[in-house]
Amino acid sequence: MKSSLLLSVFLRQCAETRTNFRSFSSVVLKRQVPCSPGPRRMQPRFASGGCSALMFRRHGEPSQVVELETLELPSVGANDVLVRMLAAPINPADINMVQGTYAFLPELPAVGGNEGVAQVVEVGCQVTTLKPGDWVIPKDAGLGTWRTAAVVSENSLIQLPSDIPLLSAATLSVNPCTALRMLSDFEELQAGDTVIQNAANSGVGQAVIQIAAARGLTTINIVRDRPQFNQLSDRLKAMGASHVITEEALRLPPMQELFKTCPKPKLALNGVGGKSATELLRHLEHGGTMVTYGGMSKRPVTIPVGALIFKDVKVRGFWVTKWKANHAHDEKPFIDMLDELCTLIRQGKLTAPVCNQVELGDHRRALEAAMEPYASAKQILIL
Repeated sequence: MKSSLLLSVFLRQCAETRTNFRSFSSVVLKRQVPCSPGPRRMQPRFASGGCSALMFRRHGEPSQVVELETLELPSVGANDVLVRMLAAPINPADINMVQGTYAFLPELPAVGGNEGVAQVVEVGCQVTTLKPGDWVIPKDAGLGTWRTAAVVSENSLIQLPSDIPLLSAATLSVNPCTALRMLSDFEELQAGDTVIQNAANSGVGQAVIQIAAARGLTTINIVRDRPQFNQLSDRLKAMGASHVITEEALRLPPMQELFKTCPKPKLALNGVGGKSATELLRHLEHGGTMVTYGGMSKRPVTIPVGALIFKDVKVRGFWVTKWKANHAHDEKPFIDMLDELCTLIRQGKLTAPVCNQVELGDHRRALEAAMEPYASAKQILIL
């Protein structure tokens, strides 16, 4: 009986030893795996598996080639972030990308959209700059924002404060950034100086008006003639526009009367091209600069010889995607720019353009509306 008791004690000790060994092994293995805690997630967890996305598999007219599809989401890797898209605009560059006419084209099939704001849902274990709940925007074009969710690299996103309006956040990284850079990088403008621009009703144009007003600059804003010109003029002046003039009036002699009340422009911003750009050059002061950032008329910029010889004007170009690429090695200029813009938004000095909010399933109507002439509202996909 004593032998049986000793055997029982021995077996119990062996069992405890095995249990302790398994516990120790578990601890050791967890320490060996770098992602042992698992991804950090928001609660409740985002529904995994798939997402809805606006895809195009060939180039063509957006309303004909863009289709709503379901995509499978990959798992969240160590350096990845799962985001839920909140809102994404339809910009002219997005349209051109679908048409196949933009300078940068993604591989097909592709998800449309280059701008928008998302919320972080889940982060990989090695992600250090983002956490669940953060608002983020793409650092650069090509991310494909017309979708409900995405798994992307941490390095492809930049955090944005969540205390600004959703539509301001969704439309921040392209047009306001373009406007701020053009007002900052080409001429040393001081309060009281004059800036002239065409396409003043565009997203860039509206941002130029507001940022310039915040800096004490006078703006001469050119728009195409239209039946509701007076309403548009009043709306732009409410944003801070100093003068609103039609393309036709820009070519008439009374324009010279305007320059008795304000200095000749040091800076001209051209988003149209063609005759409109030529007229901007005519009104620049000696040594001024015209910056072209778009070509809505699809006509070339014609530069009068006299403007170059006798006025010594400078003709430059700007593409915000290139600016971001040039500063990819150092995020500080980009972050500083976003901080300045967000400060203006909080102060009520910079608002989002007039927006028409559209659900993803109604994308065809939104794409058609985005291509209409004299469009007064930007189409925003609410995701």
